[in-house]
Amino acid sequence: MDLSVNLAGITLRNPVILAAGTAGTLDEAGDLVNLSRIGGVVTKSITREPRAGNPTWRILPERAGMLNAIGLANMGIEAFVRDVGPRVRDVPCAVFGSVAGFAVSEYVEVARAMATVPGLAAIELNVSCPNVHGGTEFGVDPGALRELVGAVRDAVPLPLVVKLSPIAVGLPGIVEVACAALDGAGRPAGPNGRPGADALTISNTIPAMAIDVKQGRVRLSNRFGGLSGPALHPIALRLVHIVSRQVARERAVPIIGAGGVLGWRDAAAFILAGASAVQMGTALFVNPKRAARVPGGLRRWAIRRGAAKLEDLVGTVQDPERIEG
Repeated sequence: MDLSVNLAGITLRNPVILAAGTAGTLDEAGDLVNLSRIGGVVTKSITREPRAGNPTWRILPERAGMLNAIGLANMGIEAFVRDVGPRVRDVPCAVFGSVAGFAVSEYVEVARAMATVPGLAAIELNVSCPNVHGGTEFGVDPGALRELVGAVRDAVPLPLVVKLSPIAVGLPGIVEVACAALDGAGRPAGPNGRPGADALTISNTIPAMAIDVKQGRVRLSNRFGGLSGPALHPIALRLVHIVSRQVARERAVPIIGAGGVLGWRDAAAFILAGASAVQMGTALFVNPKRAARVPGGLRRWAIRRGAAKLEDLVGTVQDPERIEG
């Protein structure tokens, strides 16, 4: 059974990717997860300047997942390129560099510097972080997103992945936002012949909060945070399905499903909905070894489905039969 994935020209041995901010700055999770058994890892989101992030409490367990308000804590792009960049080539799976910022110029500066790191497979733009002021603005404004993606597309030669927000479920809507990421303001095409994103990650955490009813106060220091884990999975699954059916399939754009993947069944649901790969994040806080087990589960599932290779099952979910009368 062939589990390999062609993701915008990047070959992954299997569709499992460790999500940004959950595996350390680069490969620290390798102490607990055999990275040679997964497809890829996304770095911590890196900004232009170092950030200490939000104070405690900034991560909390929830009944159906986890709340985090880390606040993009990171070492900054200069230290990343100098201290972490030389280790990228030694990571035994594909490495995606996550880029965050608060203005187009910041994204461009960080992405351009990140792209100089030898061995980096792609850039993932984090335009949907709910844990900092203004962190989701690009992810819900199609005009601003087109400008941002177009500017970064002009600046970097690597494949470009855009991580969308689940809050784009009303207006303007996830389809319009996805199209904006792919269009890139009409800029010249990148290395894969596209003017904008080469792939989409759907989705990030959803804004949420927690209250201590005994103390009568908000539990997170930032007041609000991002909800991840099993509670997010049905939401992200629907968004992947919609974008796949209405945008990505026609344009042959791969989707990375993210949100509540705790085991192979969650990953398989994303694949059926239209995702070529999946990201795991909250699962690493539950049991880091789960990530290395998912490929085996997907292999057995694909064989039972009669597929020659895993990619044959992408987007093959069937609509329910309608019972008349």
